[in-house]
Amino acid sequence: MAKRHRFFTTLPALILLASLSACTTVGPDFVKPGAELPAGWSEDGRRGIEVSPIEQPQWWKLFNDPALNQLVATAWAENNNLEIAGLRVLEARAQLGIAEGNIYPQTQVAAGSTAYSSPAKSAGGGPNGWTNSIGLSASWELDFWGRFRRGIEATDAAFFASMAARDQLLILLTAQVVDSYFVLRSNEELLDIARQNVKIQQRSFEIASTLFRNGQDSELDMQQAKTLLLSTKATIPGYEVAIKKARNALSTLLGRAPGVDSIVLGGDKVIPSFPEQINVSIPAELLRRRPDVRQAELAARAQNARVGVATADLYPSFSLNGTIGLAAAGTGNAAFSNLFGKDALAYSAGPSFVWPFLNYGRIRNNIRVEDARLQQALIQYRETVIQAAREVEDAMTGFNGARLQSEITVETVISAKRSNELSTLRYKEGFSDYQRVLDSQQALFRQQQNMLNSRTAAARSLVALYKALGSGWENRPQQLISEHSRSSMSERTDWGDLLESTQKQAHGAEPLPVLNQGP
Repeated sequence: MAKRHRFFTTLPALILLASLSACTTVGPDFVKPGAELPAGWSEDGRRGIEVSPIEQPQWWKLFNDPALNQLVATAWAENNNLEIAGLRVLEARAQLGIAEGNIYPQTQVAAGSTAYSSPAKSAGGGPNGWTNSIGLSASWELDFWGRFRRGIEATDAAFFASMAARDQLLILLTAQVVDSYFVLRSNEELLDIARQNVKIQQRSFEIASTLFRNGQDSELDMQQAKTLLLSTKATIPGYEVAIKKARNALSTLLGRAPGVDSIVLGGDKVIPSFPEQINVSIPAELLRRRPDVRQAELAARAQNARVGVATADLYPSFSLNGTIGLAAAGTGNAAFSNLFGKDALAYSAGPSFVWPFLNYGRIRNNIRVEDARLQQALIQYRETVIQAAREVEDAMTGFNGARLQSEITVETVISAKRSNELSTLRYKEGFSDYQRVLDSQQALFRQQQNMLNSRTAAARSLVALYKALGSGWENRPQQLISEHSRSSMSERTDWGDLLESTQKQAHGAEPLPVLNQGP
């Protein structure tokens, strides 16, 4: 009875020690790193660009191309890399569950044993018999210095960072699909232009050949016409190869092997026209919109918590340990029946501590390692912000320049077409030599190519602009992983409700989540 009395008088002290374990958290608290951004963009005020909130997060729909919309939707549903990113979110969520479990008693063991012993007679002998035992033991390292809470803070940030990484991949995937589609349509248009010019030059070659055979013109004119015709024909295979490669790129982005499941694209084989007015957000909005900026901040937040985890190693760790069990020994059935008798109960409980005070600088150097990594993460955040601003500036500059060039080349093509008509007419009427015809046909083909290339450059710069602005992830797919993956994983492993709860959390995640900060 006295032993039990001492145990129950010690129990409140143990409970008090456990409650005190949640009162201290060592290590630095996270301070969001600053980022210097200009108040506005250098392209502010340029025609067609307005600094205002982006009203259409699904920016690719501004091109009003059903085929393009279908490609993006298919890529979102079937791209393999995007699904891998979703699985990494699940992985990070499971890691967070491990960290959260460290707050509770880390070791709980049920153990039992039975053994028959027969001592050697040469060693003094003794009775033969059985020894039986069964019991429970538990050990709980108290989070006195916030080691485990800092660990939760780090994995919590890593979990949200995995969501940001998936959002960033969604932006890159969408931009790649749209860009590949524009490359495809551009080469289809260039192929059509080349074929149209082949027809024009074929007719001129036939005229020059007829005049030469009738002795009305020199062979030089015929050969020059043939040279121009063949050089134009030589561009056709290059465009056909580029079209094939663009289709292969789209197949890969859609999670399909090239040639296995052919992509059927309807609509006109032309680059879609882009909107007259482009909305761009203010520079400060990048910090909220771009997932890679959020990911960099979350990486710094996680590393900041790891500094606290390392710092906790400087201090003693306190644990509560306890065992309770039954033990009995005897011969025959008595050994087992005595196991459940009133005198078979044995227990022990009490605190313990471990303090590696002679660590020869290892712990402090480990803290320095983690702190150096934290500083790297903070600088990487600033670098990510700077690069994000540069990408926006470059994309706006490229878009404005290419659009202006495209407008000029439209007028150039009109002039080249008229020049070709006049030179051909004057040649037929005998007022000019054939060189004028050759020059005008070469100029026409070249200017048509320039016009289309500049229009393609403007469209691709617009894609780069929306990618740089971090637009497109807001309407992320509701499905974190495919039904096939969900079914396979559920058959292999008991995921409980983690698949559903993580999917809901990932789909509704705020751009800047509020993470555990510790007390």
